[in-house]
Amino acid sequence: MGNGEPNFNSVILSEVATATKSKDPLLFLTKGWRAAGPVLPSPLERYTGPMPIWKVVVLAIIQGLAELLPVSSSAHVVVAEKLMGLDPSAPQMTLLLVMLHTGTMFAVLVYFWKTWKKVYFSTRDAFRRFAILALWATLLTAIVGELLKKLIEKTLFRGAPKAQIEDLFSHLELIAPALAVVGILIIAAGLLEKKTAPRPSASGRPRSNFEGTLTLKQAGWMGLIQGLALPFRGFSRSGSTISTGMLTGAAKEPAERFSFALAVLLTPPVVYVEALRLIRAAHTSAAAGTHINLHAAVAASLLGAVCSFVAGLLALQWLSSWLQSGKWHWFGIYCVLAAAAVFYLRTRGF
Repeated sequence: MGNGEPNFNSVILSEVATATKSKDPLLFLTKGWRAAGPVLPSPLERYTGPMPIWKVVVLAIIQGLAELLPVSSSAHVVVAEKLMGLDPSAPQMTLLLVMLHTGTMFAVLVYFWKTWKKVYFSTRDAFRRFAILALWATLLTAIVGELLKKLIEKTLFRGAPKAQIEDLFSHLELIAPALAVVGILIIAAGLLEKKTAPRPSASGRPRSNFEGTLTLKQAGWMGLIQGLALPFRGFSRSGSTISTGMLTGAAKEPAERFSFALAVLLTPPVVYVEALRLIRAAHTSAAAGTHINLHAAVAASLLGAVCSFVAGLLALQWLSSWLQSGKWHWFGIYCVLAAAAVFYLRTRGF
């Protein structure tokens, strides 16, 4: 090729050779599988500058629409990022993803506050019981999440000392099976719900949505399963935790309320971790002679949080009524179909 451009075939062979010699199987998957398609520029070349505002707004709208549904809003945002030529594993993008969740977390707070106040804060005993269940579930989430992180670092990331758990976020070959697994879990919970008649209250009347509490065992299982959602995009946090609550004998409404309450507790430490990761990446890139625009990354993340908050509020009323329609298993079917679509996109080089 002329004009000093590298030969395309030599670039492909170099990519495959590097992947083959590496001990990192994820590197082999990404570079080896990608060899049949165009070679993309490195993340450092693509993400050192500011992101166009329209892309931030589009991602925020997707997050706002998908947050309440048990279909993994993260998977939808990651796929959208891929389609727009973005790298979901870059520090700027993982911070943006967390801030999009933060925006919809505040939307959920505004929408559910009256319900939570009536259920969790009506009496001192009610709050104490909720606090015990929430802390127990969150502790189990932290334990499972940390164990998974260490396991992945010792297996998939062996030989790659600078690899981080967020590097998994760009791998559609991992998102597809995660969507399929959570889809099966949701279908199982939905079918069980259809077979189980509503339990009457002590007065003989059907329980209202404000009655019924979770047991320590049910909250514990929900916390354990929530830990699996931390490293794997596609394994819907809300879908898996609500379904787990249902499969362990909880009614859907209490499980749903508790699941979103857990999200509120989980979001602040995750924001802190991702902000710290971005700062470290900026220092590392600066030492390597490149530059990550921290101001642009933070501004994009804050804009995304505001936009996802607005989109979440607009969508919540419609989505909440849809959730109560008694067709929980349909969300599982959607996740399985979405898994097939994500896998197809991966085979096309995304």
